[in-house]
Amino acid sequence: MEEDTKPLLVPVGGDESNYGIMNIQFNPEDFKCKRPFHVEPTNIVSVNDDMQRVTDEASAMNKRIHYYSRLTSPADRALIAPDHVLPAPDEIYVYSPLGTAFKVDSCTDGYGKNSSIVTIFMIWNTMMGTSILSIPWGIKQAGFTSGIILILVMGILTLYCCYRVVESRKMIPLVDTSNWEFPDVCKYYFGSFGQWSSLLFSMVSLVGAMVVYWVLMSNFLFNTGKFIYNFIHDINVTDIVPGTNGSNREQACSQCGREAIKYLGMPKFKTRRYENSKMVYISTRNFLVICPSATSGHTPQNRSVMFSSGNDTGFELFEEWWNKSQTVPFYLIAVLLPLLNLKSPSFFAKFNVLGTISVVYLVFLVTVKAAHLGIHLEYNWFAENDFFVPEFRILFPQLTGVLTLAFFIHNCVITLLQNNKNQENNVRDLSIAYFLVGLTYLYVGMIIFASFPSPPLSKECIEQNFLDNFPSDDIMSFVARIFLLFQMMTVYPLLGYLARVQLLRQFFGNAYPSIFHVLILNVAIVGAGVAMARFYPNIGGIIRYSGATCGLAFVFVYPSLIYMISLHRAGQLTWPALIIHIFIILLGLANLIAQFLL
Repeated sequence: MEEDTKPLLVPVGGDESNYGIMNIQFNPEDFKCKRPFHVEPTNIVSVNDDMQRVTDEASAMNKRIHYYSRLTSPADRALIAPDHVLPAPDEIYVYSPLGTAFKVDSCTDGYGKNSSIVTIFMIWNTMMGTSILSIPWGIKQAGFTSGIILILVMGILTLYCCYRVVESRKMIPLVDTSNWEFPDVCKYYFGSFGQWSSLLFSMVSLVGAMVVYWVLMSNFLFNTGKFIYNFIHDINVTDIVPGTNGSNREQACSQCGREAIKYLGMPKFKTRRYENSKMVYISTRNFLVICPSATSGHTPQNRSVMFSSGNDTGFELFEEWWNKSQTVPFYLIAVLLPLLNLKSPSFFAKFNVLGTISVVYLVFLVTVKAAHLGIHLEYNWFAENDFFVPEFRILFPQLTGVLTLAFFIHNCVITLLQNNKNQENNVRDLSIAYFLVGLTYLYVGMIIFASFPSPPLSKECIEQNFLDNFPSDDIMSFVARIFLLFQMMTVYPLLGYLARVQLLRQFFGNAYPSIFHVLILNVAIVGAGVAMARFYPNIGGIIRYSGATCGLAFVFVYPSLIYMISLHRAGQLTWPALIIHIFIILLGLANLIAQFLL
C-alpha cells in the first residue's frame, strides 16, 4: 500500500457523542460509525458465514486513528477523527463484547434514521406539555374570538422564529457547526454574554416547568387520594360547589331561571353516621361540571359542610392531613427528591410514550364531555354579563404568555431535527408539527370553552387547570389525573437532570461534582415547587410568567438579532427585514411587560 503523508486528522468542533439540549448527550446509538471500524479477519462473523474482509486502506486508517487517539487524553477533542476520513458503510464493523465484530448495514454520518412522520410526532409530543391544561382558561381571559385569533397568530410567529433558529447554524461561514445547538450559536454571536444569558433563560424555562409540574402533581395526587377515600367509605363529594347535574334534571332550582333547570339539579342533603360522628354532606356524584372558584355572585363558596356530634372523626382527620396546598405538596418530597439525586435518569426516558397517551386521552375526554354538555355560546363583543365573557378582553396578554411556552421548543429543535433521516424536509416537517400542535390547542380550548354550561355557570368558572372543573369522583377525570400524575413523576427527574447538567457543568465542569452539590441544587428546586404549590398554586400564572420570560430570549430576541447580524455581515440586510425583526423583538418585550401589568 502506498504511504499517505497528507494529514488526515484536523480539529473539529464536534464530539463523538451527539449532544442534545444544552450539550446533553442525545442519541449515541446514531454514532456507532465513529467507533473503531476494523478488526482482524478471523474475528469477523456474518449471517452467511462468509469471510468478510476490509480493504488495506481501511485497515491503515484504523491504525492511524488509534495512534492519534493515544496522543491526547480522551477528553481532548482536538484530534477527533472528522467525518470525511471515515470509510464507507460497507467497511464499518461494530465490536461485540465477545471479541467479534458485526457488519453495519448502513450508517448515516451525523444524522439519525427517523422518518419524517416520526420526526413530526416527536416534535408534537415534545411541545405538548402542561400548557394544554391552561389553554381553555387562556381563551376565557382573552375572549373566544380573540383567543382563536391569538392561537393562530402566535403559532405562525413562533414557527417563523423556530425556523430562524434552525437556519442560524447555516449562516455561520468557515466553521463546522454540525454539532452545535442554539446556545452555541448565541455564544458565537454574543460571546460570554450570549453563553450566560442563554443559560439563565434556559434555567428559567426548566425550573418554571418543574414548578408547574409540582403544582399539578400535588393537584392530581390530592384528587386521586380523595377519589379513593370517598370510594372506600361510600362518600360522594364533601365539598359544596356549584355544578351541573347530569341526572336530576327534572328537579327545579329555586335560585335559577327556567333555562338553568336543564343542567342544574337541586342538591340532595344526606345524613350519614360515620364512626362516632354524625355528618351532613351534599351528594354531587352526578355533577358533570363544577365551579370551585365560585366567582359568580349567587353561588356558594367552595367549602365543606360538617356537623360533628363527637370527637374528631376519621373524615375530619383525612381532610386535615390530605389538603391540596397544606400537606400534599410535602408528601411528594419523599418520592421525588431521591429520584432527582440519581446520576442518570435514563430509566425514566422509557416512559415518554405516556405523554402521547395522556394527550390523546385528554382529547377523547374533552370530546365525550362536550357531547354530554352541548354547545353554550353567546356572542357579546364587548359587553359583560353574569354568564358570558366578551369576545375581546383586555386580559388577552395572559393567553399570549401561555402560548409562548405552549409553542416553545426553540432550545432543542436543532437536536430533534438532526435525527431526521431526510434533512431536506426539516422545514416542512417542522411546519407540519406546529400545525398539529396548534390544531390540538385549538380543539381542546374551543371545545372546553364552548361546551362549558353557561348558564347556569359563568364562563368565569373555567379553571386554570380545566380538569379542576370536573369533580374528583368523575371516573374519566380520575383516569386522566392518574395518567398525568404518573407521566409527570417520570418526566420530573429528567427535567431535574437537564437543569443539573446545564448549571453544574457550567460552574464546576462536571454534571455531578458531588452528592452535596447535587443535593443543594435539588433541594432549592423542590423548595421552589413546594412554595408555589403552597402559596401560589395557579399554573396559568406560572406558565405565562415563565413562558414570557424565557420566550423573550429564545423565541423573539435571539433568533431575530442573529438573523439581522448575519445579514449585516453578509451585506444583505434590508430595511424591510430590519423593521420586521425589530418589531418581533418589541412584541416579545411587550409580551413580558404585560404579564406583570395584568
